[in-house]
Amino acid sequence: MKKTIYLVRGTKSESYTDFKNRILLLAHELLKNHFPEKLKVVLTENKPPMISVIPFKKMKIASISVVQDSIGPMSGIEKIFGFVGSFEVTEALPVTYAKNWKDGIATPGICLLTLFRQKQSIDYKTFIDRWHNSHTPLSLKLHPLWNYNRNVVDNRGKDNTEYWDGIVEEHCKTQAELLNPFQFFGKPHRIIPNMIKVYRDTKSFLDYGSIEPYLAMEYHIKS
Repeated sequence: MKKTIYLVRGTKSESYTDFKNRILLLAHELLKNHFPEKLKVVLTENKPPMISVIPFKKMKIASISVVQDSIGPMSGIEKIFGFVGSFEVTEALPVTYAKNWKDGIATPGICLLTLFRQKQSIDYKTFIDRWHNSHTPLSLKLHPLWNYNRNVVDNRGKDNTEYWDGIVEEHCKTQAELLNPFQFFGKPHRIIPNMIKVYRDTKSFLDYGSIEPYLAMEYHIKS
């Protein structure tokens, strides 16, 4: 089985509700026409807060994850309005929830979807080592993560207009656990030191200027 992530962007004129409905309809069409083993959507459903310690992007985006036998992008998906790329990935789940809700229903809690590129001043081996062996355990230690879905990009589609090296989904059980710095970064006397640790660690392996974090929701269409 191979996992591919398709990224689709919305427009400024498109409401969040219209964008969500468009993406969910697209996901069901992909399910009906291509019969994947698994299909999941992570998308921006509401505006991020005006003030946050996490620099959320305000654009609309959807990440459609498909697991199937065949390798390569689904035929015709590059023609979808807003399509910006397909990414074959290797997935890891350092921590994961036990899914006990029906497909089609929003996953409880909230998701931080992050897209990023490798830091250019380091080689690929160092990038992976720092990401997997430093940043991942630090995130699990400091943040109240309920699910951590880590995707290393192995191949990019020939029709891509964007390139990314990593796509990560970090889930918290409640919005407060993600948006309240006293819950996301720890007790009051530890917030600043922990934020500095995360910042320094993040900058050690990725291109910090190009990072794109989004406040998102998750929907399992077929699990």
